[in-house]
Amino acid sequence: MIWALLALADPDPGLVAFADAFDRAQLRQDRAAMEAMIADDLVYIDGSGRRQGKQAFIEGWMTPGDRFDPLVLTDRVIVSLGPDAGVANAETVLGGVSGGRRFSSHFRFADTFRRTKGRWQVAHVQVTRIEARR
Repeated sequence: MIWALLALADPDPGLVAFADAFDRAQLRQDRAAMEAMIADDLVYIDGSGRRQGKQAFIEGWMTPGDRFDPLVLTDRVIVSLGPDAGVANAETVLGGVSGGRRFSSHFRFADTFRRTKGRWQVAHVQVTRIEARR
């Protein structure tokens, strides 16, 4: 019952700003920002369903020569789970250039954040691939 009431409340503006900054850090391939923003014990579930950790998540964004197009998030929902936790999720098509070739990946993600000692961090990321619609 309490969770349902929290979900209806507007999300913490600091949480929204952190979620936005996390998205920007990934697209800019900002390793230092990602290292600081992601909890050491991150649980990362990739699009294949495999569980990985912080370093695998970061390295997935750091391939030399990769460049990402501006990101457009659709159906974005940010839910506060109390004063020190929240979830941001959205659907997107991530496009860009990798290995000299254009790519496009359609997926929905859920990023779970927790605040410890006044500082937001990413605690869990789950990616679900969306197959091309026919």
